[in-house]
Amino acid sequence: MSITNSDTSLNRRPVTVITTCYGRNRHLYHLLASLTHGSVQPDEVIIVNDDANPECLAKFALNIVQIPTTVNASTDSVSGKTGFDIGHNRNLGAARATHDLLIFLDVDCIVAPTFIEQLSAKLQAQPDGLLMGQPRYLTRPLSEEESSALQRGTLSLTCFNELSVYNPYRDNFDDNESNSSALNHTETKKTAIRKTDDYGAFWSLCFAITRQQFEQLGGFDTQYTGYGAEDTDLAFTARQLNIDFYLTADVVYHQQHSVYRPPLNHLDSIVVNANRFYDKWQCWPMDGWLLSFADMGLINWQANQSTSITLIRKPTYAEIEAAHCPDAPYV
Repeated sequence: MSITNSDTSLNRRPVTVITTCYGRNRHLYHLLASLTHGSVQPDEVIIVNDDANPECLAKFALNIVQIPTTVNASTDSVSGKTGFDIGHNRNLGAARATHDLLIFLDVDCIVAPTFIEQLSAKLQAQPDGLLMGQPRYLTRPLSEEESSALQRGTLSLTCFNELSVYNPYRDNFDDNESNSSALNHTETKKTAIRKTDDYGAFWSLCFAITRQQFEQLGGFDTQYTGYGAEDTDLAFTARQLNIDFYLTADVVYHQQHSVYRPPLNHLDSIVVNANRFYDKWQCWPMDGWLLSFADMGLINWQANQSTSITLIRKPTYAEIEAAHCPDAPYV
């Protein structure tokens, strides 16, 4: 289904933005609002999603293509919730893209005003590369008043920056490199970009790649299930194929939601995906989480082992409650 609310006064770029979601439509509408009010718009926004309201989507001055998807039948043992195959759905979106420049965004992103303009320009300059943006993390959900202002395009970047923090465990640009406080769209200062050999730093929250390179990678490996390691696998495949990896200072704001530290709600899929990753690459991903699970006596794992991880027991209700962090900005 295609929904177009065109406005010829807006400057559109030949870019396809791809996002996926299920049951997180408040986040989706925030993302779409930020794309609507950017310095430029992507010419196409593909949403792999079943439950967004077409009437709500039609309110955004964007060329939206909604692709329905069937939610995976697998169920997480801790939360009891039905799984959502993000890699498969991203592949579906890429296969339907009209343009060669692809920008993938998690549904809980809000893009800075110049994000699409700057990241797409960098991808045009580095068409053989894999480019990742710079996340900042909101420390609470937006209020109703802030949400309404975002929909109108009047919520300031000063507000976003005051509400957000960097993840200290990730590779971050400083504020003047990201130019995240710049409000003048007509005289946008170029944001920073740097090449890195640390492919483990890749995170699929916000990245750009050409269609040709994405197809060369084979898309996301759909043998991964649920949560964890599918994005590191994509980056390792890029390294294997000698595709250069770039970090950019182009900012997205990650919308705050509760998390588990460690992520006990994703224990089953993390174990499955860690075993899949080790079979392919002979090293362990997500080792911090695996160590936490092992220390709790949940799994049989050591950093130097070469055999598959086995599940010893499920976490107790008390352990799950203790791991729940309703106000944390990131895992």
